[in-house]
Amino acid sequence: DVPRMLRRGALLATTSTMCVADLDMFSRTRRLLDVDDTARLAEVFSEHVRQGDVIGLAGALGVGKTTFARAFINAIARRGGALEEEVPSPTFTLVQTYELPDMIISHFDLYRIERSDEILELGLDDAIADGVVLIEWPGRLGSLLPANLLELVLNAGSNWDERVAEMTGYGDWAERLAGILENDHA
Repeated sequence: DVPRMLRRGALLATTSTMCVADLDMFSRTRRLLDVDDTARLAEVFSEHVRQGDVIGLAGALGVGKTTFARAFINAIARRGGALEEEVPSPTFTLVQTYELPDMIISHFDLYRIERSDEILELGLDDAIADGVVLIEWPGRLGSLLPANLLELVLNAGSNWDERVAEMTGYGDWAERLAGILENDHA
């Protein structure tokens, strides 16, 4: 895990002690050895989200974006005492909403969106105001991408099950991500 931090456009070298005050962006890469590692990472993030949070899930087809979303949503469901959800990919419905005891989660898949203004018709603003939003293919938002964002880019690893997760926190997510990953040793 090698951290990269940007503050006001200047690259900061880091040592074993991280100073995360006033960060605009924090990024770290982590190897996920299998699907269980992806699920564990989703569970870690599910413990730290709050209303209004947006998590962007990027990467090629089949790298585990929906797997991450499924584990994330079900971790929150279990903590709230609800039954686990099926969590199908919203590729064709474009958005699935889960009204869980502790929060509302909206899972968007923008793969089929061609223009960023189409997303407004799906109620993204309301979804962010009402709960937590997971967005597959967040790059399709263009200028509508929120300033406060946790971006998770999943890439294929060196074997079939392995993935490389590039995690970047922007805005208020920068400091939060640094703290989460500093305390998580999974």
